[in-house]
Parts: sequence; C-alpha cells; structure tokens
Amino acid sequence: MIAYLNGKLAYKSPALVHLDVNGVGYEVQISLHTYSQIQAMDTCKLLTYVHIKEDAHTMYGFFTDAERSMFLQLISVSGIGAGTARMMLSSLQPEDIQRAIVMENEKMLEGVKGIGSKTAKRLILELKDKMRKQREDVLHLSVTSHNTIHDDALNALVTLGIARNMAEQAVQRVLKAEPQLNELEVLIKKSLKNL
Repeated sequence: MIAYLNGKLAYKSPALVHLDVNGVGYEVQISLHTYSQIQAMDTCKLLTYVHIKEDAHTMYGFFTDAERSMFLQLISVSGIGAGTARMMLSSLQPEDIQRAIVMENEKMLEGVKGIGSKTAKRLILELKDKMRKQREDVLHLSVTSHNTIHDDALNALVTLGIARNMAEQAVQRVLKAEPQLNELEVLIKKSLKNL
C-alpha cells in the first residue's frame, strides 16, 4: 500500500487536497486538523491510508503519525467508518480523543457530529484498555528519558525543605500530565503548585 505522499499541493480545501507527486495528482481526504497544519504550505508530506470498498478506493491523508494512528484505531471499532473517524479528527485533536476514551468521557465524544451514546460507549469499551496501555508506555518512556530533569527538580524541591516523598509525587504528577515538559524551572514551579 501507499505509506505516504510527498509533493506539491495543487489544490487545498478543508476536506481534501490534490497532491501532485511527480506529475501524478492524488486526491486525498483530510481532516480539519491536518488542513490547519498544511494550509500555509506549498509542498508537504502526508502519511496515508487507502480505504478500499467495493465501489470506491479512497485515500486519507494525515500530517502526523499520531493522527493516522488514531484514525486506524477508530476505524477498527465496529460501526465507525472512515468518514466518522475523519469527522472525529476534525472536531477533536488525537490527544483529546485518547483522553476522552481513557477517562470514559462519553459527553465529549457525543459532541462530535454522528456520534451518539451507543457509539461513544462502544468506542470506550473497545479502545479504553488499548489506549491506556499506549499512554502508560509513552509515560514510561518520557519519565526514563527525563531522568536528569526529574532528579534535578526533585533535588531542588528537597533543598527548599519539602519532604522527599511528597516532592517525588508532585514531580511525577506533573511529568505524567505533561510528558514533553523539558524545562527545569517550569517543572519545579508546576510541582510546587501540585503539593
């Protein structure tokens, strides 16, 4: 299958683009999330998924791997088609969808056009454990890669007179909520607020 397309944007709209790759024009369906990231570009690389049905072959494009991954997880749920998955990614960021499913926030999912109560429940039931596991893996990786910033923040809090176990919990909470955080000063301030 086609993993990605890299070329010139011959036509752009919030729902689809025509991507010229060495003289061949591909029509690619996109979400508003992807459109917002490529609207100022003349050329781009889109990760793709080709949806094959009896009567049509439709290509979907994604600016980020996180969005494509979320799309594939959504369409794996019975009753969620490619169109509904694209609508969800147009309404919510991939991280917001993941958070809504992991925290069983049906109302947030029902806020998307075409998602009713039954579908929201099915999404949560079928994807919650899988997404929770992925989230834990990401957190584990980020905590191990932020060991020095973690240790530095912990030492600073202890130096300020905070009990080591309380400081440890506060730093962990902040890093769990914001795994990409890599500024020591910000981490210390947020950890102090978490005490």
